[in-house]
Amino acid sequence: MVLLFVMGVLLFVVALVLLSAALGDGKPGGGVRGSLAVLQAMTDAPKELTKDLDKPFGERVLQPLQERALKVGQRFTGGDSAERIRTKLELAGNPEGWTVDRVVSGKVIGAVAGLVVALLFSLMLGAGLPVRIVAVLGGLVAGFFAPNLYLYQKGYDRALQMQRELPDAIDLLTISVESGLGFDAALQQVARNTEGPLADEFARVLREMQIGQGRSAALRALADRTTVPDVRTFVSAMVQADAFGIPMGQVLRTQSSEIRVKRRQRAEEKAQQVPVKMTVPLIFCILPCLFVAVMGPAVISVMQNTGK
Repeated sequence: MVLLFVMGVLLFVVALVLLSAALGDGKPGGGVRGSLAVLQAMTDAPKELTKDLDKPFGERVLQPLQERALKVGQRFTGGDSAERIRTKLELAGNPEGWTVDRVVSGKVIGAVAGLVVALLFSLMLGAGLPVRIVAVLGGLVAGFFAPNLYLYQKGYDRALQMQRELPDAIDLLTISVESGLGFDAALQQVARNTEGPLADEFARVLREMQIGQGRSAALRALADRTTVPDVRTFVSAMVQADAFGIPMGQVLRTQSSEIRVKRRQRAEEKAQQVPVKMTVPLIFCILPCLFVAVMGPAVISVMQNTGK
């Protein structure tokens, strides 16, 4: 009844507005004629007066909203938050469009959005006040840390991909160096003929060396941008070989053999974990169904015979 009453009032107001617009108030600028005059004036206005209205939605609404959220986020985050966020962005491969300011503002916007969604969801379920408070706080915390979780997942996936690509990349480096290329040219071959985060990192190392940074410093920067132990071990070996003048081909051959052994050991470790991981679904999902299929007919037969 309340909903029907509200809809009736809205329809009545709309009808009055349309009627007044159609009849006008007797003045030259009233009713539909006045609206058409305003539209014509806006159309004929100089571009300097209408350029603010011609801006895209992102510049008119989203950009000011992001700036305000950035100011609020800078008040709540610590002084070293920018450096920590920059490190997370490096580990995640610097996703396109992601900056420190955008992450900080995204945390505030995510917190507000999570609070609103959690509140609406709790109201739809008709939960009590304690549950509603817990849901709102949970949505607030989840929205605030959502950008951090996204960057962590991106960094984790990128580290796994680099770990898978490293043995093949070292093999290609070894073949290139033993065929007569220098280490820098071999890095360029790997970066040019392969795809993935490791190839991007090798290309970045080459760019840093081209702008004047030393090879050892560029390789150490590569180790700082990743959390993969094998990549750090490889970089350390290359830096030591460059410092002591050890032939790169010999070091690369040794590194290739060690990386292959480590990859085989990781595969064996995962294979040994399969029976343990299968225990839980076997006990709670497969065995109950098996018991129902095997023991079900016998139980039904016993119940029928006992009933007679």
